[in-house]
Amino acid sequence: MQDTDPSIQAADPVNPSDLALGLISPHIPPDLWQRHFAGAPLRLGVLASGSGSNLEAIAQAIAQQQLNAQIQVMIYNQPQAKAVERAKRLGIATELLNHRNFPSREALDQAIIEQLKRYDVDWVIMAGWMRVVTDVLITAFPDRILNLHPSLLPSFPGAHAVEQALAAGVKVTGCTVHYVRLEVDSGPIIMQAAVPVLPNDTPDTLHQRIQVQEHRIFPRAIALAGSDIAGSDINSGI
Repeated sequence: MQDTDPSIQAADPVNPSDLALGLISPHIPPDLWQRHFAGAPLRLGVLASGSGSNLEAIAQAIAQQQLNAQIQVMIYNQPQAKAVERAKRLGIATELLNHRNFPSREALDQAIIEQLKRYDVDWVIMAGWMRVVTDVLITAFPDRILNLHPSLLPSFPGAHAVEQALAAGVKVTGCTVHYVRLEVDSGPIIMQAAVPVLPNDTPDTLHQRIQVQEHRIFPRAIALAGSDIAGSDINSGI
């Protein structure tokens, strides 16, 4: 894949030392991955508001055959979002739904549903989507909406999670992929990665290191959820 952002790291194989240190959880046995690749590709609709770095990480994982999926469309709500440039370079269809043009969150979500159905999407991936979703969207895609959050949930839900972690003085934070529920950042957890907080960290430096782990775990978490692994084998303690 040409002209990719050098800061993007696709879903490279898990470093055994990361597993030993508990930096990435859970560990997935290889035979469970075979189930993922045995099925039809997951049809993803990505919601993005910002730079789109996780969109590109997912696209790279697909290109490198580390995720059995295809991105049908990227929906964005900020007209100036840099994610649009990435999507166009990657050949991904885009649709602008500016939230300012809708009378309510529910109206926006209904418009999102219409676009997702138009592109035959079966999984909704919130990759830096800075809008609270409503029951309208959640009901349309039950247990098929995933969100990425920059903390080790349940710690520091909501906005400004990185700043909250620094203010609290924690030694370790990280990122979480979880199913979306009506209460913000409250859904069942699929995968997490830990990131140590360094003494001289700023919100920018810490967020950059968290993003490296986001790019690693998001494609894996999508594969787990799409293979019905997360809801069965993982919760059974495998």
